[in-house]
Amino acid sequence: MEEGNTPMARMSTAEAVVESLIRHGITTLYGVPGVHNDPFFDAIHRASGRIRMVHTRHEQTAGYMALGAALATGRPQAFIVVPGPGLLNASASLLTAYAMDAPVLALVGQIPQVSIDRGFGHLHEIHDQLGLLRHITKHAARIRHPGEAGERVAEALAIACSGRRRPVALECAIDVWGRVGEARIPDPIPLASPSLDEDAVDRAAGIIGQAKRPLIVVGGGAMDAGAEVQAIAERLEAPVVSYRRGRGVVPTTHRLALSFPEGHRLWKEADAVLAVGTRLFPQQTAWGLDENLAVVRVDIDAEEVERFRRPAVGIVADAAPALRALLARLPAAPRPSREAELAWHRAWFAGELAKLQPQADFLSAIRAALPADGIFVGEVTQIGFAARLAFPVFGPRLQLSPGYQDNLGWGYGAALGAKVAQPDRAVVSVIGDGGFLYQANELATAMHHNIPVVVIVFDDGAFGNVRRIQEQRYGNRLIACDLTNPDFVSYAESFGAAAFKAGTPAALEEALRKAIALDRPALIHVPVGPMPDVWDLILRPRVRGAEPSGPGF
Repeated sequence: MEEGNTPMARMSTAEAVVESLIRHGITTLYGVPGVHNDPFFDAIHRASGRIRMVHTRHEQTAGYMALGAALATGRPQAFIVVPGPGLLNASASLLTAYAMDAPVLALVGQIPQVSIDRGFGHLHEIHDQLGLLRHITKHAARIRHPGEAGERVAEALAIACSGRRRPVALECAIDVWGRVGEARIPDPIPLASPSLDEDAVDRAAGIIGQAKRPLIVVGGGAMDAGAEVQAIAERLEAPVVSYRRGRGVVPTTHRLALSFPEGHRLWKEADAVLAVGTRLFPQQTAWGLDENLAVVRVDIDAEEVERFRRPAVGIVADAAPALRALLARLPAAPRPSREAELAWHRAWFAGELAKLQPQADFLSAIRAALPADGIFVGEVTQIGFAARLAFPVFGPRLQLSPGYQDNLGWGYGAALGAKVAQPDRAVVSVIGDGGFLYQANELATAMHHNIPVVVIVFDDGAFGNVRRIQEQRYGNRLIACDLTNPDFVSYAESFGAAAFKAGTPAALEEALRKAIALDRPALIHVPVGPMPDVWDLILRPRVRGAEPSGPGF
């Protein structure tokens, strides 16, 4: 197909959508086939060699694979499911993508166009499917005929990738997919960036540049601004705090990089905070604010800047150009080193981490075996919680976590998608026995498509976090928390995957090295007992200001 906007040509709606996806750089599609989307899958077959179809065993995994691929690359990804039950099965992945600002496109089938929302009882009919999609996406629309298919795809992907990135959806009726008509395949719509408020940058530079104890907090919105964050941190001797999605914006081994609990210790005495691409949620709602702490926020989302409280300065812009402008205005005079102070906080955290056994040693084992550019996909499990605080991360998009949705069972599918999108990087899914069985059947997908992810299943025979809460808060009245599991090694081997059992951190490191070297789907079963509670290091107490009261605090 020629470059640029193509001339009008006769093609089906499905063909126009497939060509539009390819024009936008989407060369892999995840999904589960079904009668509502048959013409679309036929169009994918006829485009073979230009776009790859990865079919999964459950719609939730199709959505999670697209999400994992988007998080690992920063580029838009797409999946396709049938309407009704298929969409509902995949809806958690869209909800998670929304929480994580991920540009995921959901293509969803529909019943015959004339019957939509009329209650006839068609196969997979659901009332107001488009309205449902609009609750969990940034944008949702219907493709009604071939002539608008290309424009709908271009519009949806532009919306997904502009401003605050988030998922989008397009639905298409069963009888429209195969309809033939005149269609054009447009080029991607250029993305507009907000103009930089130079006055706001000047005021921000005045606050941050004059601060004696500045602190930087980064989130997922700073992923593409790591160099700029690091340059400002070094100019000001300002520690950089990250948690979950911000891990790796600045390598966690950098002399100014601090963990979440260490950041809490510095929060009390900070006089200025530069918050980049982060909701700053625990800091504003739990750690506390007062009149002696000036907050400067850089965020692409104008609503986010003032969601909890109006900052001293809010800069609505892409992080990298805003930070470059800020850096140019900061004083160049060298600052006194904070090495001794930060070393004291690190020593405290090392002592706290030493109490988190065996989590700390297992994480050290994984770090030793995983290449520096390998991708660690965490889960809602004790090892995953500890990893958000302590797993060394050497660059952006190398540690993936489910953000504030924190939904159990997301991890294996996300890891599969990350590996498809980043085939030259080792990908490890670290998951509990409870979460793994949400998607354990997708070992079939890994084997069928030769996706060499290594899944490490930490097996305590329970929904461990639920069990601990019941023990600690409900007088050990245990209900619905203990689990019956398969023999995980035999289970993996039954699919043809490589499988190992490791009872110690040393054995885990050895097994992980072997599994990565095999370059095939693999599982490592790690039986464990109860683990010490990590939540005291995450749910930190208020250290400044009064408790918030009422809206707009």
